[in-house]
Amino acid sequence: MSRVCSITGARVTKGRKIHRSGLAKKKGGVGRHVTKTVKRTFSPNLRVKRIWVPELNRFIRVKVTARALKTIDKNGAYVTLKKAGLIK
Repeated sequence: MSRVCSITGARVTKGRKIHRSGLAKKKGGVGRHVTKTVKRTFSPNLRVKRIWVPELNRFIRVKVTARALKTIDKNGAYVTLKKAGLIK
């Protein structure tokens, strides 16, 4: 399964991390120097959840981010899942 949120569409993104060497001036060194940048990935905060939908009287199993769970709490399960196209 891919790492994509069913509701918000959040997915893995790419970025860079800056590698620095040396001791900080504050700690008695000559300062931190940038030596290189390294590629890395940022993963979404995903959870697989069973969400109770009272209108359908059943559970729906979805892969959602923590932010999407807050959206479900705010707008309601049925409205949010219908807008995402997970239920008809």
